[in-house]
Amino acid sequence: LHTPLTDGTRNILNADRLKQAKKGVIIVNCARGGLIDEAALREQVDAGHIGAAALDVFAEEPAKENVVFGCENIICTPHLGASTSEAQENVAVQVAEQLSEYLTKGTVTNALNLASVSAEDAAKLAPYTDLGEQLGSFAGQIGETGIKKVTVEYDGAVAELNTKPILSAILKGLLEPNLESVNIVNAPVLAKERDIAIAEVKQNRDCDFSTLITVRVESDRQERVVSGTLFAETKPRLVEYNGIRLEAELTGAMLYIQNEDKPGLIGNVGKLLGDANVNIANFHLGRGEKAGEAVALIQIDSTVDSALLQNISKLPSVKLVKLLEF
Repeated sequence: LHTPLTDGTRNILNADRLKQAKKGVIIVNCARGGLIDEAALREQVDAGHIGAAALDVFAEEPAKENVVFGCENIICTPHLGASTSEAQENVAVQVAEQLSEYLTKGTVTNALNLASVSAEDAAKLAPYTDLGEQLGSFAGQIGETGIKKVTVEYDGAVAELNTKPILSAILKGLLEPNLESVNIVNAPVLAKERDIAIAEVKQNRDCDFSTLITVRVESDRQERVVSGTLFAETKPRLVEYNGIRLEAELTGAMLYIQNEDKPGLIGNVGKLLGDANVNIANFHLGRGEKAGEAVALIQIDSTVDSALLQNISKLPSVKLVKLLEF
C-alpha cells in the first residue's frame, strides 16, 4: 500500500476487501496507519486466507499495544521509513549547513523551540537582543523573586521587527540571576513553568527615541520598569528606571545605588571606593521628578566585597546598594 490517509482511504482494506483478496496474498503497508482494519487483518492471517503482512505504520502511534502484535506471520517495525543511509547523510549535511548559517550569519531555520530568523533579520536583531538581555538582567538583579508578570513594550523601529528572539533574550537576562542553566532557548519555557504571565505590546507612541524597549516586571510586592534604546543603531543603553531618567551602558561590574537626592553622595562613595583601591570607570546619575528621589549607576574596574557594600549602605543618603554584573 502506498497512499495518503484520507476519509476516502481510511480502512481501504477492511474485512470485506481482505476476504476478496487472493488467497495467500502478502500485504505490506509502509504508507499510513489506518489504511487497514488491523483487527480484520489479524483475523484473516490467523485464518490462513492472508499469507502474511509487514507493517511499519499503525492506526495509533507510537504503537505500544496492537492486535497484530505477536502473530507469527505479521512483521512489525517502528515507523522508520525515512531512516535510510541516503536520508541520514542528507540530514547530516542539512544540520551542518544550518549550524554554519547560525554561527556565521545568525540565521535560524527549522528550530523546534526557537523562532526562525532570516539572515537579514539576524543582523537587525543582534543589537536588540543584546539590549533586551541587558534590560532583563538589570531588572532581575535589582528586583526580587516571586515574579508574576512580565510585559514588554516595543516602540518605534523595534516594533516592526520579529520580537520573539528579543523576548527570549529579555527572559534569559531576567531569570539568570536566580536560575542556573537558563539560556535564550529555554527561558520562555522556564518562565511558563513558573506561571509567569508574558505580554508583548507593539505601539508607535510619541517618545524621545526612535526605538525603545520597556520591560515591566510585576512581583508580589512591587513593579519595576526599565527602558532602553540603541545609540548609533548598535549600542545598547539604559535610559530610564522606574521613572528616573539616566543614560548608562550596562557592562562589566556596576554598583547600583538608590539614594536621597542630597549633597555629598558622590564624594562619599568616591572616597570609599578610592580607599578600597576600586577605580571608577563611569558614574551615571539620575533623579526623579519627585524631590528627593535619585539613583546612581557606577561602572567599576573590579568587583567589591560585602564589607565595602555594607559601608556604602551606611552612608546617610543611601537607601539601597547592589553589585550588578553584566
